[in-house]
Amino acid sequence: MIGNDGLTPAVTKEADAALKAHGLIKIRVLSDDRQAREAALAELCDKLDAAPIQHIGKLLVLWRPVPEKAKVEDEDRKPGPRTVKILKYSKSGNHRPMVKKVQVFGNQRVTAGGQIKRTKNRVVSSKKRAPE
Repeated sequence: MIGNDGLTPAVTKEADAALKAHGLIKIRVLSDDRQAREAALAELCDKLDAAPIQHIGKLLVLWRPVPEKAKVEDEDRKPGPRTVKILKYSKSGNHRPMVKKVQVFGNQRVTAGGQIKRTKNRVVSSKKRAPE
């Protein structure tokens, strides 16, 4: 909202933050002077590299493409825990299977019987371990 003080640096800063987050924003202007509203719209568009979409009454609509967020990938990161559903069927077959959700960590596995076991360290033969 642009108050009676007009277009201040604080308003410009907040509009810039909103455009970074949303891309399309509405700004309400309290001034009754149409020329002042059009000047504020033009000045905001110039300062923020935004496009004016609409000017209806005391409402200004601005648009700017939202910048792509850079994903930081850590190469040393290991997979986190995952949720696994374990089904246990009834012995008679007349009842519904029991569904149990379990957290399985990176060093664990689910056996065919539905139990969770830690993975064993693999034993590598000396021939495979030795460099050629």
